[in-house]
Amino acid sequence: MFRSAAIALLLAATLGAPVSAVAQDGAPIDVNVNMARVLRISAPAATVIVGNPGIADVTIQDPQTLILTGKSYGQTNLIVLDSRGEPVADTLIEVVQMTAGVMTVYQGLNRTSLACAPVCQPVIMLGDDTGFSGQAMASSQLVQSAAN
Repeated sequence: MFRSAAIALLLAATLGAPVSAVAQDGAPIDVNVNMARVLRISAPAATVIVGNPGIADVTIQDPQTLILTGKSYGQTNLIVLDSRGEPVADTLIEVVQMTAGVMTVYQGLNRTSLACAPVCQPVIMLGDDTGFSGQAMASSQLVQSAAN
């Protein structure tokens, strides 16, 4: 239903570099869990639809700028419609785990994640041990309350 030319209108800008693979071969747009990404489109968007909002969320920043946020691991689709309800784009979104600078530590069946750049600090990732995640959240909230 949606032409590949319409998909070509969807360009993702990360540090100013467009992602052309989406337009050419139908590869999904990647975004990391708990991270946001700017998507620029050449036609004004009036409506955005995400197949599974538990995986990703998209908001309209301005008519030609969308903000894509990864919420949970997995794939879903993104449909962008103009003000007449005509399709601007239909593409896959893939939410993945950030791997750069992240170390995963297994202690038996318990998994924890650390961001090591340059000093290792706990980070909360989906699938981590709940006790570890709870302690990391409590520590973060303590630091935030002390700063206020």
